[in-house]
Amino acid sequence: MALLKRLLYLQALLWAVVGLALAVVPAFVMSTLLGQPPYVEYAWIRVVGVQAFVLSLFMVMVGHRVEQLWWWTWAFALLAAGLGTIAILNAAFDLPPGAAAWPWWIFAALTWALALAMAWGLARAGQENPIV
Repeated sequence: MALLKRLLYLQALLWAVVGLALAVVPAFVMSTLLGQPPYVEYAWIRVVGVQAFVLSLFMVMVGHRVEQLWWWTWAFALLAAGLGTIAILNAAFDLPPGAAAWPWWIFAALTWALALAMAWGLARAGQENPIV
């Protein structure tokens, strides 16, 4: 359970930082830091930032009660795998002209690493505390 708790807190920290950055300074993050072309409006990116921050709060909540709620971590593992898959497909096939691919590949690698680590942690947690 300790591994799962650490992974939940790590993922929550990452989502909170990214979420706050996207919500507060989306143009700077997307265009300056990540090399994406400027958008007409950044409201949807701010919305994603708020959602990412709130998601991090749920991760912390599950982390605090991981002994009883360890199986909820599957939702976060599936989320990471889904986002990683979208990032790979976007980087490989759907980048707009002038957009940098490296942020998408890094995002894909990080989210898949978290998804696989959580799957491993869930397998260990299932052996320690099976659902009855």
